[in-house]
Amino acid sequence: FYTSENVIIPPPSKHVASEKSGHERKADASAKISKYNITTPFKILENIMIVGKKLSGSFATLKNCNLSFTSSVMVVGQIFKYDSKPTFDKKNIRCFIYLYDTTDSIIVKLMLPSDKADEIESQFKVGNCIAVSGDITNDKYEEDFVLNANAIAKAEKIIRTDNSDRKRVELHLHTNMSSMDATSDISDYVKTAAAWGHTAIALTDHGSLQAYPSAQAAAKNNDLKMIYGVEGYLVDDCLYDEYIVFDIETTGLNSNNDKITEIGACRIRNGKVTDEFQSFVNPLIPIPREITELTGITDDMVRNAPVISEVLKDFIDFCGSYPTLVAHNAGFDCSFINAACKENNIIFNYKQIDTVPLCRKAFPQLKKVKLDIVAQHLGFSEFNHHRAIDDAKMLSKIFCVLCEKNVVTTLGASYKNPEFDYKSKDNNRYHIILLAKNNTGLKNLYKLVTFSEIEHFYRKPLMYRSEISELRDGLIIGSACEAGELYRKILANAGDEECTDVAMFYDYMEIQPLGNNMHLLRDGYVKTQEQLEQINIKIVNIADKLEKPVVATGDVHFLNKEDECFRRILMAGQGFADADIQPPLYFKTTDEMLEEFSYLGPKDAFRVVVENTNLIADMIEPIIPIPDGMHAPELEGCEDELREIAVSNCKKLYGDPIPEYVEKRLTRELDSIINNGYSVMYMIAQKLVKKSNDDGFSVGSRGSVGSSFVASMLGISEVNPLAPHYRCPECCYSEFFHDGSVGSGFDLP
Repeated sequence: FYTSENVIIPPPSKHVASEKSGHERKADASAKISKYNITTPFKILENIMIVGKKLSGSFATLKNCNLSFTSSVMVVGQIFKYDSKPTFDKKNIRCFIYLYDTTDSIIVKLMLPSDKADEIESQFKVGNCIAVSGDITNDKYEEDFVLNANAIAKAEKIIRTDNSDRKRVELHLHTNMSSMDATSDISDYVKTAAAWGHTAIALTDHGSLQAYPSAQAAAKNNDLKMIYGVEGYLVDDCLYDEYIVFDIETTGLNSNNDKITEIGACRIRNGKVTDEFQSFVNPLIPIPREITELTGITDDMVRNAPVISEVLKDFIDFCGSYPTLVAHNAGFDCSFINAACKENNIIFNYKQIDTVPLCRKAFPQLKKVKLDIVAQHLGFSEFNHHRAIDDAKMLSKIFCVLCEKNVVTTLGASYKNPEFDYKSKDNNRYHIILLAKNNTGLKNLYKLVTFSEIEHFYRKPLMYRSEISELRDGLIIGSACEAGELYRKILANAGDEECTDVAMFYDYMEIQPLGNNMHLLRDGYVKTQEQLEQINIKIVNIADKLEKPVVATGDVHFLNKEDECFRRILMAGQGFADADIQPPLYFKTTDEMLEEFSYLGPKDAFRVVVENTNLIADMIEPIIPIPDGMHAPELEGCEDELREIAVSNCKKLYGDPIPEYVEKRLTRELDSIINNGYSVMYMIAQKLVKKSNDDGFSVGSRGSVGSSFVASMLGISEVNPLAPHYRCPECCYSEFFHDGSVGSGFDLP
């Protein structure tokens, strides 16, 4: 019978089958499953017996076997070790089969006749699966419970498959290089993903890039795109009192068809306007008459102006790396900026504040909050309305009033805080996902990880928001798990504006299966499972509002469901009180993930599980973190220096001219090293060893196999590989033994 856990229970014996109906037999099997809590993913091949004629006994898992009684049981599992030894009289072989059934392990003992042992033992290779029936007894020799086998049949492990027509891509995955947190090797993930038909997989270890070489090799061997990333620990080192207040004028209201004619902006720092920006833009299309009447901008005024691609670069340079953009009806202005940036392949990743809802909140007595109406209400003098620079100046004054009224609740512009202390207990740490989009992104990722490990390490390798903002070119940034900034804001009941503002920093949002976050329910942060669903739904809504993709990720920490026991050990060793309550952080198939997000509805579930994960994967270029070939550092003149040192030291030892045998050996090795580009490596080693020895630190090395004589002449190695010989330290006379009569120079009298 097949159970919900993919376990196949052997059918009852024939005499039972003749007395009970099929429904009764199925009920009996279900009772056994309930009694023993069977979760082992194996299938018994009953017709292929290795030992005995028939399996017998009650089917059980090792975890739930009653070890205090010896009634016959049947277990199925995988061999992870095998040993054997003959009896004293050599007539029999004692077999020790170490069996693991994903719940526990046990030694299976078996006695075989010596004449049949070889044939049967060949079935007990490590990795093979078997089903064993026998008695569990307390063995005095092993000082443990063992399973004494009376019958063994072949079995096989049931391999999970991804049967979906369109496959997902996992974008959040940890390997055993996520120290003390995850358990599986990247090669196992890659093999599984490739077997399932997935096109890509992401690697996002905690603060570590150590799995990259193995990931590159595994991806190459399995023809899979590897997405290189990291899950970092974000700390906010920025100040938020700098804003860019801007306005644009256009040829019309449709950002798809109409064009920008003017951009005006003011920089506000500490409540004061400190700089201004203004530029006309040649729209390359005629300005309609009604637009000219409204704005006063004519075709003649923009005819010689720069085109939008040039103006945008100047505008972004004016904005700088960190500020938040402020506009009146920001959605309209930013839609034109975004459209122009997209058309010209310019990155535009700024946060935005819309002053329209802020004015409604600050001035509820106003029926309309158009810019000129608000200005008049505040008593500001008349201005040249519908000209970008004049509108930006007026909006700057209004915005400063809004700040004074404390209605600006969202984060403003950010710039590095020179007084930031990463060791302060007041600093929140958030998880953040960084994926390398191209080689530029990979280099920036290396820089960020280096900074976090060397300059900002405090219990964890911390990443500064200011540095991420500065180096985000070529990176795709995700909001991570429940420990991420966005999820924590929602969990803390932050307002919609604040959550939206936080989400602006990220390129895509993540949601994860409810089982990943059940600890929030256990710890009282949420009261029901439905609240966990509502948090994910809110993240989807925020992403949709910002027109950013939201993806479903597994936060994978182990390959298969049953592998949770290994992570349980890691967590217990670190003192986690809930280590035995492991979330289902295993690598899920497409259908499993679709089921996890079924509460979103079929359309949205498919969008976040399949469409958007593939969308992110398709944005990422093929990357090779370790290029083929040798990429040694450059050391000018190292070839000549190498030859000079080796020959000079050789002459000091063996005289000038150098004996023919020694000269041939030295020349052959030097030519091989220099011609194959290894000179710089030998010279680096020579300088390191010499520096250490000069400073009083004794350093010795055996040298490499094919060039150890050069290594000894450079002082890298103390081992002289030449044939045994005598050498006079005074006159340098040498005498070699080439006939093999002496094994080593140490054997000479």
